[in-house]
Amino acid sequence: MKIIVPMAGRGSRLRPHTLTVPKPLIPIAGKPIVHRLVEDIAKVLDEKIDEVAFVIGEDFGEQVEKDLKGIAESLGAKGTIYYQDKALGTGHAIMCAKDSLSGPAVIAYADTLFKADFTLDKEADGVIWVKQVENPSAYGVVKLNEKRQITDLVEKPKDFVSDLAVIGIYYFKDVAVLKNELQEVLDKNLLRGGEYQINDGIEAMKSKGMKFVPGKVDEWMDCGNKNVTVETNGRMLNFLHKDGEKLISDSVKIKDSEITEPCFIGEDVELINAKIGPNVSVGNGTKIENSTIKNSLIQNESVIKNAKLDNAMIGNHAKFDGEFTQISIGDYSVLE
Repeated sequence: MKIIVPMAGRGSRLRPHTLTVPKPLIPIAGKPIVHRLVEDIAKVLDEKIDEVAFVIGEDFGEQVEKDLKGIAESLGAKGTIYYQDKALGTGHAIMCAKDSLSGPAVIAYADTLFKADFTLDKEADGVIWVKQVENPSAYGVVKLNEKRQITDLVEKPKDFVSDLAVIGIYYFKDVAVLKNELQEVLDKNLLRGGEYQINDGIEAMKSKGMKFVPGKVDEWMDCGNKNVTVETNGRMLNFLHKDGEKLISDSVKIKDSEITEPCFIGEDVELINAKIGPNVSVGNGTKIENSTIKNSLIQNESVIKNAKLDNAMIGNHAKFDGEFTQISIGDYSVLE
């Protein structure tokens, strides 16, 4: 089994945090988004992952490539790096990894997290992960027949078609079939809004009698902008806390401080006269003094003083000393 992860977009809606780090490497509850994504997919599949192929931007750098290969290796898989030089859509991104498109595979776009507990239907030619939503007109949705097979993919329907939204994760029994259909899309220059779309490949497969079924998830968490990323961090902390996962490092130095769980507290964090939590992640080596922080995400090696933070997001190596509450400052920023 392979996992293909298109992730070349920087994530402009999450700036300034994505000016220095690609969005899929932003940590949620102490672990990069893409790391959590591939781990959760591996749990659902419950079988050996042979390869994880990442499609990234050419400017992401050697350290990002090393980190991504390390994520694959943590699953006992080979890590492969491909590049997408132009933002030409979901279908184009997948075809950038065409040398890895063979055999059973999951394709997952790295800006979403999920929680699911279901058995993968390996008799189907494909599975499209979906989540029931209240406002389906804002999403791409799937329409089902009486056999609960997918008959249509509809993008942002004005009239009600279905409330099952596509979350951007797909299984293909043989992803080489999708590759062949997407090659046709590229050869015929079938553009939608100036982009090549995965849906055109799936529709071509369905037109040839291939069966697609839905895989429903219990939770779908977005990381599109600062507010929803902070919210997703809190939701993930609650899931991990209920599962009994150890979230607070033994190396945390605590003086006249209290932690209200759930919280992730990384290695060598210093808490001095601080109240932390609930729903707070604090990265390695960060120092927090004379502060109250809840519902926030703080990365590595930062210094926070005299703060009262709620719904805040602070990058790596930042310094903050002030009265603002709902702040969002990136790496190496200073606000004193």
